Amino acid sequence: MGAAVVVLSVLLLITLSLFRVNVILALLIAALAAGLMAGLSLTETTDLLVSGMGGQANTALSYLLLGFFAVMIGYSGIVGFLVKRMIRLLKGKRSVLFLAIAGVASLSQNAVPVHIAFIPILIPPLLHLFDTMKIDRRGVATALTFGLKAPYMMIPAGFGLIFQGIIADEMKANGMEIALSSVSTAMLIPGTGMIFGLLFAVFVSYRKEREPRKAHVTPGEAEVSAADEGAVETFSRHHLFTLVAITAALAVQLTTDSLVLGALTGVISMFIFFVVPFRQGDHIVHEGIKMMGMIAFVMLIASGYATVLQETGAIKSLVASAADLLGDNQLLIAVVMLLVGLLVTIGIGSSFGTIPIIAALYVPLCAEAGFSALATAALIGTAGAIGDAGSPASDSTLGPTSGLNADGNHHHIWDTCVPTFLHFNIPLVLFGVVAALVL
Repeated sequence: MGAAVVVLSVLLLITLSLFRVNVILALLIAALAAGLMAGLSLTETTDLLVSGMGGQANTALSYLLLGFFAVMIGYSGIVGFLVKRMIRLLKGKRSVLFLAIAGVASLSQNAVPVHIAFIPILIPPLLHLFDTMKIDRRGVATALTFGLKAPYMMIPAGFGLIFQGIIADEMKANGMEIALSSVSTAMLIPGTGMIFGLLFAVFVSYRKEREPRKAHVTPGEAEVSAADEGAVETFSRHHLFTLVAITAALAVQLTTDSLVLGALTGVISMFIFFVVPFRQGDHIVHEGIKMMGMIAFVMLIASGYATVLQETGAIKSLVASAADLLGDNQLLIAVVMLLVGLLVTIGIGSSFGTIPIIAALYVPLCAEAGFSALATAALIGTAGAIGDAGSPASDSTLGPTSGLNADGNHHHIWDTCVPTFLHFNIPLVLFGVVAALVL
């Protein structure tokens, strides 16, 4: 029954999400269902869920503070100033814009490791440009998710160093030695699948014009609209101090390795430099919570859901049950291992958190089936990353939605999760299997 708990619970989460049930409610219902199926009472399941929510408290607070900072930057007017110039350069060049956004997002994982922090700052002011160019926002979501995933899979720097380090450490802990550089080599083939998925989205799926839906105009969009209509806007003292605040926030975040302290530095700097008046504090907090509060709560509840699945032994039971049925067919083993990873990661929403869960059972299974260390690393890394795109609870999908839905014109499941699931998880399965068989 343990294996069925994960499968049925995750399928319930996916089904509810596809029927447009709010992701917070879907996660709560899926978590309670998992606990009940595992033999726990409602009270025991709820206690377990709540106890596990603390695992993402730091992340949730970071996202709230980033929301405040993003609203302040929008208030300063600098993004409208910059976007005015982007409009002139990129109007009519949809494919170039998609690739540029993917490139900026990629920098957020390795070169300037701020993860999704840039999205609520950059994307909302661009929404007017997207609508003017009749850009399909599903393509933008796909480009953003690519940049949030592919670099850490392939490049051993920033978040990539953490992700690949977890793979190497967990493999060693379970009896299979591998160098960190070898993990990077192993992940190149699955990462190439992500690149193919992005190119297919840019040049095939979303290359055509899409009429924008009608929605209210955000302050950031109003800025850009005015710029687009020829309003004169010069670089001001507020713009300069905003750049100083952004630089200070980034410096503190990189120095302390704390996104909370970095975002808080940015918020305080904007007040100190009088870019935002103190009397606007309540408005900033209100708008920041409206922008990022949803993500913060989803991350908290997803952490609790992951705790329910782990503490009941459901995930280990799923992996063990799959192993018992596979025999020594390497192709079948590779496919099933990736599909199990897909289920687990879609449920808990964290590729980094999935690796330790599955490695303890995947390493001995791969060794017994005759997979090399490189092939094992590719399977574990791909199985961990494969459900991150498309998961309702992943910051790789929540982040893009937070920016693209700033005007209420973008649906998290149908406009972010479904497109990213199709464009990235399918090639990850295919390329992951190839990597397992050829390495």
